[in-house]
Amino acid sequence: MSLQLIGLARRYNSLVALDGVDLEILPRQFVVVIGPSGAGKSTLLRLINRLVEPSAGRILADGTDVTALRGAALRRWRSQSAMIFQGFNLSPRLDALTNVLVGRLIEVPAWRGLLRLFSRADQLQALAALDELGLAERAFERAERLSGGQQQRVAIARALLQRPRYILADEPVASLDPHNAELVMDALRAVNREHGITVICNLHNVDLARSYADRVVALRQGRVVFDGRPEQLAESRIPWIYQGDVEAHEVFRPRLAAATA
Repeated sequence: MSLQLIGLARRYNSLVALDGVDLEILPRQFVVVIGPSGAGKSTLLRLINRLVEPSAGRILADGTDVTALRGAALRRWRSQSAMIFQGFNLSPRLDALTNVLVGRLIEVPAWRGLLRLFSRADQLQALAALDELGLAERAFERAERLSGGQQQRVAIARALLQRPRYILADEPVASLDPHNAELVMDALRAVNREHGITVICNLHNVDLARSYADRVVALRQGRVVFDGRPEQLAESRIPWIYQGDVEAHEVFRPRLAAATA
């Protein structure tokens, strides 16, 4: 399913968080978005998931106008575009398995979710997701007792239970040490490759972006200033992406930028 962002913008009074972004994300891509703090990376993902509303522009998913969705249709879209946050967003006193099962809440009656009455099929699926991410033996351990890297992998397993088309990962390794950061990025890449789920991931670390991405998109001052394959991201361009004037440079967007690896 192709995801198209057309003239996407978000303004907070006089602050421009995102300024007319045009992107097409192809199915099964692993896209990493880089750029300095305040460039609009988090806003971009939150707009796609409709956690915030655009000031202008549209989001199309396989022809469906995501920006027009309301009610149950919007809830389904949020389930299909699963968010993973820097802060994990787990319930610390619940065990890993129950945290993963939260990903099924949109599909079960509210009363069953409140009472944690998940079906055996859902429980087996949750356990399988944890096993896939190397955490089956931690299934009944409280989330607060897990390491940061383990908690983030639980969050990825929870996202898998939403049966998403997209995973939107907002700085998922920013608070992790290098070893755990690599484990989490490996998990996201496995989800992308083995499940065919499109991943859009915000990162500060350019080396990680080059290692894992099929495609790198750079934002600065709310605008796209680079869009290409990792090998096309020249070292000389990095200082400009993080410190340069967007008005003074041409956007690097080669014709094959949207091609999958």
